[in-house]
Amino acid sequence: MKTRIKVVTHDDRFHADDIFGVATLQLVFGVDALEIIRTRDEKMIAEADIVLDVGGEYDPERGRFDHHQPGGAGERVNSIQYASFGLIWKKYGEQLTGSKLAADAIDSWLVQAVDAGDNGIPIARPIEGMPSEYVINVIASAFGPTWEEDESVLDTNFTYITSFARELLKREIAQARARVHAVPLVVESYEKAEDKRILVLDGYYPWMSAVKEFPEVLFVVSPNKEGNKWRVNAVQEALFVNKKSFPQEWAGLKDEELQKMSGVPDAVFCHRALFMAAAKTKEGALKLAQKALAQ
Repeated sequence: MKTRIKVVTHDDRFHADDIFGVATLQLVFGVDALEIIRTRDEKMIAEADIVLDVGGEYDPERGRFDHHQPGGAGERVNSIQYASFGLIWKKYGEQLTGSKLAADAIDSWLVQAVDAGDNGIPIARPIEGMPSEYVINVIASAFGPTWEEDESVLDTNFTYITSFARELLKREIAQARARVHAVPLVVESYEKAEDKRILVLDGYYPWMSAVKEFPEVLFVVSPNKEGNKWRVNAVQEALFVNKKSFPQEWAGLKDEELQKMSGVPDAVFCHRALFMAAAKTKEGALKLAQKALAQ
């Protein structure tokens, strides 16, 4: 019988860092190939094949992925320090996703958020009077026992939340791969466009990350998933800030009201925040974009 790979992480309270670190290793090697041990026993740490978030050592060649030692374990160019999840993703992310582009994308929107939270680095500015963001680190903490509950549930809950993290990672990998596969299609559409301000896509695929390379593009026209409508999306220069919005008088209108106001006979909807409009046909959607440009 083949000996399983011994993976050690710390016992007691778990966090998103060790949860996602273990989940990543499970995706790399397979769940059944690993023996997960939660301990701080130095002898067991020394005998383990892989150690994360405990042990005071970072040596990826020896399977050591801790960041608590003096000086830490390095940081990214944006100063986000690596936690154990980030160290493991740094070694295995490209292998899991199939490309550096996809691995880097997941690092930017998931791994860095976990690492920052674990290292006490604020990455979002709270707004007075508004609720705090409900982030992945908070979700992980919710599965720890309260002071009124028995600590004996820690290992069981760790196993449960790690399975969730593993499935979430699978979905993030699928999403990242899909975005990478869409890039050449977006580039091709851009190169063919007569008016570089309007990008017309022939399929329902992600375009936001690729369009960042083309500052001229203000609107993107594409079919919806079902193929029965065409959307026009305003490209954003910052979160919730359009480079150019649809006309204010279109806000929230639909069907006949929007058709009358826009002059586009098959227009069906314009979001009241003016970042998206739709028509029944490609031609109608293109006209909406052209009329918005003219405003």
